Amino acid sequence: MHDLANRFENFGTPVGTAGDPWRRVGVEIEFMGPGARAAAEAVARDLGGSISMEDPHAYRILGTRLGDMRVETDLRHVHPQRRNGLGMRLDGRTAALLGDLLSPFVPRELVTSPLPIGRLSEVQDVMDVLRSVGGRGRGAVLLDSLGLHFNVDPPCLDAPTVTAFLKAFLLLEGRLRRETARGSRRLTIALPPAFPQDYARRVLDHGYWPGLAELTDDYLAANPTRNRALDLLPLLAWMNEGKVRRALPHEKIGPRPAFHYRLPQAHLSDPGWSLMPDWERWLLVEGLATELGTTCGMETVGRTGVLQGSDCGRIECNHSPAGGSAKGRGAAPHAKREGDARRSGPDRPKPARASAGVATPDCRSQDRE
Repeated sequence: MHDLANRFENFGTPVGTAGDPWRRVGVEIEFMGPGARAAAEAVARDLGGSISMEDPHAYRILGTRLGDMRVETDLRHVHPQRRNGLGMRLDGRTAALLGDLLSPFVPRELVTSPLPIGRLSEVQDVMDVLRSVGGRGRGAVLLDSLGLHFNVDPPCLDAPTVTAFLKAFLLLEGRLRRETARGSRRLTIALPPAFPQDYARRVLDHGYWPGLAELTDDYLAANPTRNRALDLLPLLAWMNEGKVRRALPHEKIGPRPAFHYRLPQAHLSDPGWSLMPDWERWLLVEGLATELGTTCGMETVGRTGVLQGSDCGRIECNHSPAGGSAKGRGAAPHAKREGDARRSGPDRPKPARASAGVATPDCRSQDRE
């Protein structure tokens, strides 16, 4: 498996993905320093909007020029009004006191609403605001990462697309981890654990193009945690929340139709730090996933023995919103959807959610749960 991954160490520029007006990305930035209220007030002051308190350690910022956001202490115990899955719930006063006591050690987290990918660079303004009120961080706190997380719209909500992205990430994971850690042992230790090797071998097998049910079962069995660099639990929970909750009743999972890319680290204490290099590394995953979804690796991957051309028929995506047939061998996950010109921007329909599996406006898989 390591020999195989090494073949993709120098994988080049990804196929363009940022030009799709439909796809969006949300950002999570963890930091130390100011409390949730001070950070929220600063963002509202500089970017517009108003703040609303959810609890003393969680605030919503409504109506900024980058959309709604929230800032909160990243610890479930201090938000007693939420379902925490821990089997215990503190009263409001105790939770607030606990948050105050742990504030020097537990990060705050700013979470944006999903933004058009073309506006991602504007999140730099949010980071400047946080620095202005004392926001800081150097990639890790104690033995845990200070995360910079991306919640990325999949180009298609079906099992073949998710599988292609998972394969691509596994092939590039070693390189991504090294570049993220910047040669620092401290930052390397703080990174999320790698996927189990037996699971990675299974996914990278040339015949592994499962339906949604098998993909979900395999993932949950090998990864009963959200602590992975590419966390698929939110996406799988969006597709079938009941199955994921039954398997992991105590895990903190927010169902959403997004890849939760948790590998990057936040460095607010570095005035020259930008989120864009980490985003460009994610685009390498996008590019390789597109190659897998377009040709099943006949040119790029087939020579390694991971995938064979005969598997191409397993990847089918109906890109016709009206239900017309747009299927073909290896329909590209990033191919233009019919109707892009007339359905873009704020009028884009949200992905539908179904109790028995996944339903999306544009993509369908032969194998549904």
